[in-house]
Amino acid sequence: MSTIRQIQVTFDCAEPERVARFWCEVMGYVAPGAPDPNGAWAVCEDPSGAGPRLYFQRVPEGKVAKNRVHLDVRAGTGLVGAERLAVLEAECARLVALGAVHLYTLYADEENESCIAMQDVEGNEFCLD
Repeated sequence: MSTIRQIQVTFDCAEPERVARFWCEVMGYVAPGAPDPNGAWAVCEDPSGAGPRLYFQRVPEGKVAKNRVHLDVRAGTGLVGAERLAVLEAECARLVALGAVHLYTLYADEENESCIAMQDVEGNEFCLD
């Protein structure tokens, strides 16, 4: 039996190209090749090949509930306290300018560091961590 070494994260969405452009900007990914002429799907890939491929497919139904899986965008890795919060807030502002929505900020306590809950351009939840 082989060991799986790579994954693809698939998003159901109404506008695959729009959502893919957003996530390419968030992650520093690129859209390989020509887009699907029918707009039924779009792809984002890590140019270094290290990160997972993101695949966006058009579906007829809209989002109706909270995601059961979400991405954590690791913007504050290794940082703590006020320095971490400042980096997360700056990244939040950048992503809001791209069309994301800031839902709420969880501030550091005795057990956890700060993180920010957000939504992408179609309402999919993700966290800045």
